[in-house]
Amino acid sequence: MRVFDPHIHMTSRTTDDYRRMAANGVRAVVEPAFWLGQPRTSPGSFADYFDSLLGWEPYRASQFGVRHHATLALNPKEANDPRCKGVLDLLPRYLDKDGVVAVGEIGYDSMTPAEDEAFAAQLELAVRFELPALVHTPHRDKAAGTRRTLDVVAASGIAPGLVAVDHLNEVTVAPVRESGCWAGFSIYPETKMSPPRMVEILKEYGTERMLVNSAADWGHSDPLLTVETGRAMLAAGFTADDVDRVLWRNPVEFYGQSGRLDLSETGTPESAYAGSSIARGGS
Repeated sequence: MRVFDPHIHMTSRTTDDYRRMAANGVRAVVEPAFWLGQPRTSPGSFADYFDSLLGWEPYRASQFGVRHHATLALNPKEANDPRCKGVLDLLPRYLDKDGVVAVGEIGYDSMTPAEDEAFAAQLELAVRFELPALVHTPHRDKAAGTRRTLDVVAASGIAPGLVAVDHLNEVTVAPVRESGCWAGFSIYPETKMSPPRMVEILKEYGTERMLVNSAADWGHSDPLLTVETGRAMLAAGFTADDVDRVLWRNPVEFYGQSGRLDLSETGTPESAYAGSSIARGGS
């Protein structure tokens, strides 16, 4: 089983996690910029963080044979802090860099006017830089937040196939599927989704445009729950090809639209997606 975790916060994980992931078939990851657990007080602190995501973390991952890419953004939670608004002016300097495969995480935390503004501005950046967008749906009032998310995405003009709407569940998957966006699911030990629940969703909705991630961060999370989901799929009667589609080929297809996905160190030729018909949202 080969695994590409399309949303995991390795900055908050240990090198032992990288070792365990590599031993269990995790060959590639995408790390989205997110809230670190305490407020940042200036755009400069984001610059240091972005530099780490593009420099130190890919190096650290490479020591264990894991290919690391990043998505960069002003995250929804900190979009509410006026001290961080300058990050929107900082982002264009970073979105041109190798290793940046999407704008994200963007979207909603509390669905405030400040979040509306930051979300729309960063979707415009995704269109301008011809990058996919990774969208965070709120943990509270998720159904309303997902509807509002899809309205903002539709108004932005970005192709739905370039958008992954993440942290979905049984209540929110249908409207995202109908919108043409990619559907993302975070598998957690106690909250969010579990491997058995994910299997039931895949039975109902199929494996196309489905992204399964661990979103592992500094909270109670597990970077091997993608692997556990693959095993649960096999136990439920899905084929090895189905598992490979969900855990490898789907994230490769989604992030390959950036034209910057490089999986050469994994021994897999999917970097060829950079020049394919899906490179800018085609099917």
